[in-house]
Amino acid sequence: MLRLRVYFAFLLITVCFSGRSQVIQSLSGLIIDVSSREPLPYATVSIEGTSLGTTSNMDGYFSFVSIPSDTCSLQIQYMGYETLTFPISEFLKLDRPVIQMKVSSQMLNEVVVTGSNLDRQMIKASGQLSRVSLSPKALAAIPSMGEQDIFRALQLLPGVSGTNEASSGLYVRGGTPDQNLILLDGFTVYHVDHFYGFFSAFNPNAIKDVQLYKGGFESKYGGRLSSVMELTGKSGNQTRLAGGLGIGAISANAYLEIPLGRKLNFFVAGRRSYTDIIKSSVYNNIFDLYNDANAQTTVPQNQNQGIQRRQGNRQTQQEVTEPSFFFYDLNSKLTFRPSDKDVVSLSVYNGVDDLDNSRTTSNSFERNNGDTINIASDIDDVLKWGNIGSSIRWARQWNDRYYSHVNIGYSNYFSDRNRLTSIEIGRSDTTILRSFGTVESNDLRDYSLAIGNEYILNQSHTLNFGTQITYNDISYQYNLNDTIQLIDNRNDGTLFTLYLQDSWKPQKDLTITGGLRGSYFDVTESTFFEPRLSASYELNDRVRLSGAWGHYYQFVNRIVREDVTQGSRDFWLLADDNQSPISFSRHLIGGIAYEIPNWLLNIEFFDKTLEGISEFSLRFTANPNNEGQFFFEGTGVARGLEVLLQKKDGNLKGWVSYTLSEVVHDIDGISDNPFYALHDSRHEINVVSTYELGKWIFGATWVYGTGKPYTAPYGEYQITTLDGTDYEFISVGAKNAFRLPDYHRLDLSVNYKIRLGQGEGNIGLSLFNFYDRTNIWYKEFLIEEEEVIETGVNLIGLTPNLNLSIKF
Repeated sequence: MLRLRVYFAFLLITVCFSGRSQVIQSLSGLIIDVSSREPLPYATVSIEGTSLGTTSNMDGYFSFVSIPSDTCSLQIQYMGYETLTFPISEFLKLDRPVIQMKVSSQMLNEVVVTGSNLDRQMIKASGQLSRVSLSPKALAAIPSMGEQDIFRALQLLPGVSGTNEASSGLYVRGGTPDQNLILLDGFTVYHVDHFYGFFSAFNPNAIKDVQLYKGGFESKYGGRLSSVMELTGKSGNQTRLAGGLGIGAISANAYLEIPLGRKLNFFVAGRRSYTDIIKSSVYNNIFDLYNDANAQTTVPQNQNQGIQRRQGNRQTQQEVTEPSFFFYDLNSKLTFRPSDKDVVSLSVYNGVDDLDNSRTTSNSFERNNGDTINIASDIDDVLKWGNIGSSIRWARQWNDRYYSHVNIGYSNYFSDRNRLTSIEIGRSDTTILRSFGTVESNDLRDYSLAIGNEYILNQSHTLNFGTQITYNDISYQYNLNDTIQLIDNRNDGTLFTLYLQDSWKPQKDLTITGGLRGSYFDVTESTFFEPRLSASYELNDRVRLSGAWGHYYQFVNRIVREDVTQGSRDFWLLADDNQSPISFSRHLIGGIAYEIPNWLLNIEFFDKTLEGISEFSLRFTANPNNEGQFFFEGTGVARGLEVLLQKKDGNLKGWVSYTLSEVVHDIDGISDNPFYALHDSRHEINVVSTYELGKWIFGATWVYGTGKPYTAPYGEYQITTLDGTDYEFISVGAKNAFRLPDYHRLDLSVNYKIRLGQGEGNIGLSLFNFYDRTNIWYKEFLIEEEEVIETGVNLIGLTPNLNLSIKF
C-alpha cells in the first residue's frame, strides 16, 4: 500500500472528545501537489456535516476558525485531483501544515481518497455567483483550431461570446475585451491576441489555475467595467527535474521545471509558431480569405446584406492576400520559500506577434464607353504588437487568521503599424499615380503596487482590505500619408485606491459580502467610490439563490476606431474626460442554481448600464467639443439571461449553455439613434461534450450565434485634412444597420494517451469546422474611379490539426 505523507498544522484550543461537544478555535493548512509540491490555489475545503467551507488562496493556504469538534472530517477538492477526506482527530498526529493531493484512487491509512465530480472536470461553475474555474489540464479534451487555448475554452461558457472566431478576447456580458481585467501573477496583461486574434497569448503549459469572474466581482478588483480573469502561473516542480514538449499545426512549445534546492525552484516555458517557415493547412486556411464559395457570394443580392451596384454601372472586384507571420511567447517564474509561511516569486512574461501583410493587387474592368481601366496597387502593410510583463510578489501566512501579500508589477503593451498604399490607374490615354496610407503607434506602460490582506475576525466575519497604486504612461500617434499627424496623444496619470470588504455569515445558509472601493485619479483630480454588495442563500442542499450589485469605473480605455474599408482598428488611451472619458458601469445580477452530485443547472440574469463609451471615426465632421479631434462619447446597456446545464461526472460529461442578450450603444454624433454594438448577438448556444473510453478521449463542440451588426456604404464624399488636401471617402449608411449571416460550426477531436517510459504523452486530432460552414468575419470596401470594390472576408473552413505532447 502506497504511503502518502500528509502534513497539517493548526492551533488547537480544545479537541474532539467522545460524547462531548467541544470547539476547535482555528484550523489552517497548505494544499500542494504530492508529486511537484506546487501549491494548489482555489481548492475547495469543507467541514463535513456543516455548512462551513472555504477555498485556498492563490498560494494554497486556507483557514477556519471556531470549528465544532463533533465534525470530525475535513474534505478537500481540486479540479483534476482526487477528493481527500481527513478525520480531524488524525491531525493531532501531524507536525507540519501541508496537505498533499494526488491524481490517484487509493485508500491510504486514515485518509480516504475517493472519486469526485471534480476529478476530471474542465470547468467548475458552481459555488459563487458569476464565477467559473477552468482546469488547464483538461484543455486537451476540447477540440481546437490548432492550439490548446484557455481563452477559446472560456468562450464556450454562457455569457461569453463564442462566435468571435477571429478574436481570442472575451466579450463578457456585452462588454469588450478591454473591459476585462486580465491578471497574470499579479500584473496586468492588456492585449491577449496571438496570430491576428485566432489564438490567445497565454501558453496553457505555463498556467496552473484560471478564475473568471463574469460580473459582480469583489472590491479587491477594480479598474475594469466587465469582468476579471485571474491566472496563476506555474511555479514548477520542487522535488525533481520535469518538463514537456509539444508540437501542433501552428507552433511548437517546451517547458522545464527545475528545482534549485529545497526552497528554490524555477519554471520556464516557451512557444513559437513556425508559420514563417512552414505554411501548414491551418495557416493556409486562416488566411485563405476568398474561397470558391466566397467568390460566388461576395456580392449579395439585396440591400440588407450589402451593395451590388453603384452609380455608373459599377462592379465589384476582389483582393487576395497571404501574410507572412510568426509569434512567440515566453513565461518564466522563480519561486523561493524561505519558510513554511512565506512565498517569494518573480514572474516574467513576453509575447510578440510579427505580421507582414504587404501585397500587390491588380484589377481591371471595362466602362460602358468601351474604355478599359487597369488598377494596380502596391500595399506596404507591416504590424508588430506584443506584451512584456513582470511581477515580484511576497506572500505570508502570519497565523491561522491573518494572510497578506505585496505585489510590484510592470506591464507594457505596444502596437506599431505601417499601412502605405501606392496605386497606379491606367486608362487608354493616361496613367495616374496616387499614394496614401496611415502610420500608427500605440505604447502603454503600467507600473503598479498592490498590498492585500485577509483577516478572519471570527466564524461569521472575514475581512479583506488593502491598497493599490497604478501609474500609467500611454502614447498614441496616428499619421496620415506619413506626413499629416491626425493624433498625437501622450498622457500619464496615477490612480490611488483603498478597499475594504466584509464577508458576513449571519446564519449557516446565508452569506452577505459588502465592500467599498475608493479611488483618487490625479489626471482629473477626482475621487470615485465603488460600493459592492452580493449575497448567497442556500434554500437546501440542492438549491442556492444569489445576487450581486456594484459600481465599477475604468480609467484606461481601448478606443474603437471605425474603419469601414478595413474593419475596426482599436487603440488604448488614458482617460482624461476629454478625448477619452472615465467610463462607468453598474452591475445588477441575480441567479438560481440547482445542483446534485452529477448535474448542475445554473440560471443567471444580468443588467449592465454603461457610461463613457468612446469611439473614434473619420466619417464625421470633427466634434467641436473635443478640440477638433474625431472622438465621440456615449452610453450603453447590456442585458440578458444565461442558462447552463452541466453533466459533471461519468465517462460522458460536458455542458449545454444558452445566452439571450442585447447590447445597445447610444453615441451622439455617430448616430442619431441608439444602435446595436458590433459584438451584439441575440442568441448564442454552446454544446460541449467529452467521452472517455480507456486511453481514448473523444470531444465535440457546437457553437451557434445570430449574426452580428455591420455598417454598409452607399456612396462617397470628400474630406479636407489638416493641410487642406481633399480626399475621397466612402459615405456609409446607418450605423450597424445590417446583420451578417448567422454563425455556427461543429468541432470534433480525438486524443489517445500514451506511456513513454517514466513519462506520458498525448496524440490528438482535431477537426475544426467539421461541416465546413462558411462564416463571414467582416466586409471590406474600397472605392476607386467611382467603382466600389467589396470584399467579404470569410472565416476559416474545415481545418484538420494533429498535435503531439510529451511530459517527462
